Amino acid sequence: MAYSVDDKVKKLKKSKAACEVISKYSPGFETDPQMKLVGGLTFRKLASFPQAGLTDEQVEAIDAELKAIPEED
Repeated sequence: MAYSVDDKVKKLKKSKAACEVISKYSPGFETDPQMKLVGGLTFRKLASFPQAGLTDEQVEAIDAELKAIPEED
C-alpha cells in the first residue's frame, strides 16, 4: 500500500521518503515544530488551508509522488 495525501500528517512524517517529497513543495514540513499540532489531519486537509500555500495542482503532484513510494514497515 502506497502513501497518499489522504494519509495523516503524523504517518507521513514517519517516512523519510514522504517527508522529502512533501518538503519539495512545502519547505519546512519535516522541521516545523507546528506540524505536531496538525498530526491528526490528513495532508489533503492541511493543504486546503490558505496558510499552506499549495495549489490543487501541487497537491495532486505530491499525491502522485507519494503513491510511487513503497510503504515502509
